[in-house]
Amino acid sequence: MPERSAVASSPSATAASRIHPAIGEGTTGADAVAEILRREGVEVLFCYPVNPIIEAAARIGIRPIVVRQERVGIHMADAYSRVSSGEKIGVFAMQHGPGTENAFGGVAQAFSESAPVIVIPAGYDSDAAFTPPNFNAYLNFQHVTKSTEYVTRVESVPAAMRRAFTQVRNGRPGPVMVELPRDVLAEHLPHDASYEPVPIARAGPDPSAVDEVAEVLLAADRPVIYAGQGVHYAKAWSELRELAELLEAPVTTSLQGKSAFPENHPLSLGSGGRAHPRPVADFISRCDVLFGIGCSFTATLFGLTIPGGKTVIHSTLDPADLNKDLEVSHALVGDARLTLVALNEALRDRLAGKARGRSAAVAAEIAAAKRSWLADWRGKLDDDRTPLNPYRVIRDLLATVDVPNTIITHDAGSPRDQLSPFWECVEPLSYLGWGKTTQLGYGLGLALGAKVAAPDKLCVNVWGDAAIGFTGMDFETAVRERIPIMSVLLNNFSMAIELPVMPVSTERYRSTDISGNYADMAIAFGGYGERVTEAHQIIPAIERGVERTRRGTPVLLEFITQQEIDFSIFPAAPDGHRPRP
Repeated sequence: MPERSAVASSPSATAASRIHPAIGEGTTGADAVAEILRREGVEVLFCYPVNPIIEAAARIGIRPIVVRQERVGIHMADAYSRVSSGEKIGVFAMQHGPGTENAFGGVAQAFSESAPVIVIPAGYDSDAAFTPPNFNAYLNFQHVTKSTEYVTRVESVPAAMRRAFTQVRNGRPGPVMVELPRDVLAEHLPHDASYEPVPIARAGPDPSAVDEVAEVLLAADRPVIYAGQGVHYAKAWSELRELAELLEAPVTTSLQGKSAFPENHPLSLGSGGRAHPRPVADFISRCDVLFGIGCSFTATLFGLTIPGGKTVIHSTLDPADLNKDLEVSHALVGDARLTLVALNEALRDRLAGKARGRSAAVAAEIAAAKRSWLADWRGKLDDDRTPLNPYRVIRDLLATVDVPNTIITHDAGSPRDQLSPFWECVEPLSYLGWGKTTQLGYGLGLALGAKVAAPDKLCVNVWGDAAIGFTGMDFETAVRERIPIMSVLLNNFSMAIELPVMPVSTERYRSTDISGNYADMAIAFGGYGERVTEAHQIIPAIERGVERTRRGTPVLLEFITQQEIDFSIFPAAPDGHRPRP
């Protein structure tokens, strides 16, 4: 049998064999960085002034996209990378001092979601960089980046950028930062410098471990497959489907992995998360073997609770994930696609082309469980009362848009828990899920970045009236930068998810009340805005919104909704693996 462990190189590694001309003596640090970005395939630079790299990049044809706050720019870079499975890297540049300070939340979110972005802050001049109270990115971002580097000499710029791109393109994804002091950016290279695009290496699992896992999976009575976003970064969607069909086993995903497996497939349970379809909880609770592929199994309040007593097989790119939060019985370490290729080969060898005849029964069980679950929610999904039920808005949105050609994301809180269980994905990378930390307003930047990366897709963010208070000004960025997204706002004039935990604050001081006319705000910014109050208006408004995006106009549809706090959440078994508070 051929060796199944392998190291594969990407097209970028091939590109590295082509010799580019030297970056010439006398080139400034800012111009050198811009040229390196161009050679690494960077076409847009998300940014906020002042940073001389912005102008240097524009001079050589890299489009600067200027945001209204640094956090949103990093969110855009995050989505830009995700939508290409990390083949195109989102880059954000910002000012020293306050610009770098304002960026912290965006970098922290990217770190929690393992998003591959490069962040390039200008720094204070070298002689003042470590003098209080000057904010030093190198010192302050080390805990929320994969790597952070401070460059002290202009001749070190190419090597520092080479290390940054190597880190962001290899291993576990994550944000990488290079801080470049203003004086270094203005200095001139004392000699020619070489730079070629960095190679990408993919490592496969230990073949003996693959054989062991294949035996365990085939011996399982009720295996379940749990897929994470590593499947997206490895582009292992067809291999995941092949595994499910070979094993005749049901599949669920993490929020980040949502859309890695088509949710209209007979073996799909739907996606996991704090809220999830009931079949996910049912099958996870009754499985004997749980196979996690391309996931971290990180304990989070916003993910699945894994019951105890399971044989857990954990396949991950990063060995630091193993036994971090969940006890693991068997482990595979390597790229998700190479792992699945090897595992599928081992399973095919053992099955010898003979299906075990489980698929029809498993699919029928899943279908019956889904019908029962949806029947319980039919009253909310079909609700035609006013104010609108957010579940009715989501139902009509799903029925109206071209789902295979739509990229959608949620926001924190109620929009996440209302959208993710009921949105049925059929194409990879059509849902940008997140939730290891939950900053309100993250979804707008994700939709903007996705649209820049995939201009032919309808890109939608679903958020609430709390989230828009954090990042809503960047709807103006969509208008000014000609990024025609469709923003779906569920406005219930309240922090509804907080109502059960803030009853006195609400009754005495109305602390959970919030307000605004956000459709009018969108119009004031130059976009298309529409406020919808009646159920029969939902689909026509969505159709008008989609048409406006096709004409190049950003859209904000504001739906006046009930203060809905019922979610599709199912408790774990008493002995379950519970997330930390």
